Amino acid sequence: MQIDAIYRYPVKGLSPESLPEVVLSTGAALPQDRRFAITHGATRFDATAPQWLPKTNFLMLMRNERLAKLKTRFDDTSGVLTVERDGKVVCRANLSQAVGRKTLEQFIATFLGAETQGAPRLVEAPGHVFSDDGGAVVSLINLASVGDLERVVRAPVDPLRFRGNFHIKGAAPWQEFTWIDRVLAIGPTRLKVQRRIRRCAATNVDPVTGQRDLNLPLSLQDGFGHTDMGVYAEVVLGGAIKPGDELTPA
Repeated sequence: MQIDAIYRYPVKGLSPESLPEVVLSTGAALPQDRRFAITHGATRFDATAPQWLPKTNFLMLMRNERLAKLKTRFDDTSGVLTVERDGKVVCRANLSQAVGRKTLEQFIATFLGAETQGAPRLVEAPGHVFSDDGGAVVSLINLASVGDLERVVRAPVDPLRFRGNFHIKGAAPWQEFTWIDRVLAIGPTRLKVQRRIRRCAATNVDPVTGQRDLNLPLSLQDGFGHTDMGVYAEVVLGGAIKPGDELTPA
């Protein structure tokens, strides 16, 4: 078993970025993963005293599938987020500056219109991760399990629908569920698997077209008696991971 691909999502709800390598830190999420989020008009988030909020407080694919039509790139050094649509740059904003954050907020307000339920706001807080889990975790998707779901759906299923950090190849279908409470060795790192990931309607959205074309929670329930895909894990020993690194359950 080995790592097939690594992804981060700097802005919750926006597109993934493929990484050639990542350096994990003990007790932390993937660097820059879910660092930012975009609230809708009714959300109240205090960056000076950040608390976990359910995903419904943010713009996200479950309700705002048109976000999938935007392709984004975040530059760690400059803080600049570049947004493309249909291969053309439609917004470039420095998220480290107030004027840049306002630029992105205004673009999203125009792009989504009434879906934002008021003025959207880009939020972040030092050390805070806008994960659905509520903790500083990483997520793993077993590509063989996605393949087994394709058998039930009778259609291709892009594993990016599940917005995981690590794609795993070489495992048996659903083998990842046997890793709960076990430690995974990946190169010098150690990840303790915490729990299965329950899936919502966000997975129904094609990450390329932005079309809501499948009902994956229903297909999971009908085919396997649950709505889970992938697992969350805590980093218990940090280090560098890259695609091709072997994965071994302890």
